[in-house]
Amino acid sequence: MISSRVITAVCYLLFAPFIIGLLDGFDRKISARMQGRKGPSVLQPFYDLKKLFEKEFLTANKIQLLMIRSYLFFIMLSGVIFFAGFDILLVVFSLSTAAMFLILASTSTHSPYSAQGTHRELVQIMSCEPMELLVAVGFYLAMGTFNVNEIAQGQMSPITFLPGFFVGFVFILTIKFRKSPFDIATSHHAHQEVIKGVTSEMVGKEYGMVTLAEWYENAILLGIVGLFFINSNPVSIVAAIVAILVVWFLEILIDNTSARVKWQLMLKLAWGVTIVAAGMNLFLLEIIRG
Repeated sequence: MISSRVITAVCYLLFAPFIIGLLDGFDRKISARMQGRKGPSVLQPFYDLKKLFEKEFLTANKIQLLMIRSYLFFIMLSGVIFFAGFDILLVVFSLSTAAMFLILASTSTHSPYSAQGTHRELVQIMSCEPMELLVAVGFYLAMGTFNVNEIAQGQMSPITFLPGFFVGFVFILTIKFRKSPFDIATSHHAHQEVIKGVTSEMVGKEYGMVTLAEWYENAILLGIVGLFFINSNPVSIVAAIVAILVVWFLEILIDNTSARVKWQLMLKLAWGVTIVAAGMNLFLLEIIRG
């Protein structure tokens, strides 16, 4: 048991960036085709990351570098906890801690662009946190445990009991992936009006570490999507992979067909979906358990 946990944790640390980087490359290619362009190579994200780490080391201050390294560390720690099969509630708290280090890294530069991005990042966190926490609670109510390994070994897939939680989680993924219409704090497109928002003053190796942390985080989020569909039957792994790819494509489609909204609307929509989808699902779960 311990050896299998170690193996899955090591596989996450080694292969998550390659898998997510490749998905990011296909994301760019598919987005380009949707816009009538040819698009870059699917390996372009790796070329970009390599270029960032090859640049001269520059930092606004030592505190920013410490905060960015802490951000990357806690994201990686969250992934190790999740893929090693430990407490999913701890994963949510660890991801929240990582987000706070990104906020501190941004505010340490005293840049007006970073400050604007920081304020918007805090709003995004406010929009996502309730649903993330409720997903962990939903897994517990449906499966009787917070332990990821035990959830994955259940007789039935959690999606059977948690369709509302799944809908709510997929909705906030648009915010977590920084896709339109909710890419208000920073965007993967360089022409946005807040420049790069929360990452405006991060360059070279620092920005490379932030990009790497985002890839690790996206692997965790997609892993949670898969967890909704996994059970003790090995065939469910195929269903989980299909679900992950469908959700991933859906996010690309939303990104290319939506215009950015104001933060007030984002907050209302996120909390509205959380209350309606997760709230009703939670109510039904209580009735079933009762």
